[in-house]
Amino acid sequence: MAISFELNAEPRSDTGKGASRRLRHAGKVPAIIYGGGTDPEPLTLSLNEVIRNLEHEAFYSHILNVKVGSATTRAVLRDLQRHPSRPVILHMDLQRVSESEKIKMNVPLHFEGEDIAPGVKAGGLVSHELVEVEIECLPRDLPEYLAIDISALEIGDSVHLSDLVVPEGVTVLELERGEGHDLSVASVHVARVSIEVEEAAPQAAAEGGGEAKEPGEGESAD
Repeated sequence: MAISFELNAEPRSDTGKGASRRLRHAGKVPAIIYGGGTDPEPLTLSLNEVIRNLEHEAFYSHILNVKVGSATTRAVLRDLQRHPSRPVILHMDLQRVSESEKIKMNVPLHFEGEDIAPGVKAGGLVSHELVEVEIECLPRDLPEYLAIDISALEIGDSVHLSDLVVPEGVTVLELERGEGHDLSVASVHVARVSIEVEEAAPQAAAEGGGEAKEPGEGESAD
């Protein structure tokens, strides 16, 4: 079943820091929607509704239905400003999308097969060098995420952007930049604690393997 996100918005004419502060105190989120060949429009959103939607990873990289009165506009989330210490959304930026125009979006990466990778079973750890990637596509082709299989990785192996499973119509922009941009996405390496133990063992053996010392002056031979 396809995921659908809807935001119920109200137009606002009172702008500025003071107005935004009053909205937030009333449980609202100041927002703006722009693009699509239409003038920017300041909006007001429900904080509770926004927080519920933000619980879903797909909300950040999905086409949203923004309802203002009887009109519905398709848009994507472009920016989200949070309070640094409190669960408050300060502002949201939404961009209108057109079905005939490609958009650029960051979508999350989902790693598959981590628990059965030979390197992990041998005690290695997986490092995620990237957790999202920028793509370009038409709105109808926008994926919720991109998957990458790491089930065959041994210790010392890695997977790259070119190993991503990319749907038809979707372009990974970093790969389009040419040679040298097939970045590592994930790798399996030896656990740090294992390295430290292995390095410490020869040193401990050397320190404990010397000849017994004669008791020094003032020391007991007991």
